[in-house]
Amino acid sequence: MSQIKLLVTDFDGTLVDTFEANFLAYQKAFSQFGLNLTEQQYQDCFGFRFDDFMEHMGISDTVIKQGIRKAKGDCYPLFFDKLKVNYSLLTMLKSFKQAGGLTAVASTARKKNLMTALEHIGALEAFTLIIAGEDVEHGKPNPEIYNKVLEKLNIQPGEALVFEDSPVGIGAAVAANLSYVQITKDYFYGNTSKRS
Repeated sequence: MSQIKLLVTDFDGTLVDTFEANFLAYQKAFSQFGLNLTEQQYQDCFGFRFDDFMEHMGISDTVIKQGIRKAKGDCYPLFFDKLKVNYSLLTMLKSFKQAGGLTAVASTARKKNLMTALEHIGALEAFTLIIAGEDVEHGKPNPEIYNKVLEKLNIQPGEALVFEDSPVGIGAAVAANLSYVQITKDYFYGNTSKRS
């Protein structure tokens, strides 16, 4: 058994329930190009990298894709009141770092959006390292993002623990030989009413 020296968390759905904020921002961005986006369509693509999301939605025009990406980034902060923070996890990460441990975010979200959201919830200083979508070639379940975190912090897989919510994220952790904790809605809501 090895001592845990590093805690790594995914962002969307793990550290913060961003579903509603992301959906509303994308819906507004789509509408600027005369396109519709339903909640169910977005639910089917939640956790996808941007290019995979666009492909799933049948959007291939490069100009429109770039326009949606920019408009979504501009709109996203307008819906930050919809972000639901996993305070139990955030508090643990802050305490772990304060006690001398290493902490990282490993998210395939766009760096601008990720940093803005982390700043909004007061979590930037909680992390030793932040890896975003632009920092890797392959999205989860490819283990690249977790391997990059380990390499940059000089940590062995047995010395790290990952927090993930999605099957693709868990798949990436397993492929990188990392132990993980699966985050569910109960970490956000406990026994109170949950978002359906």
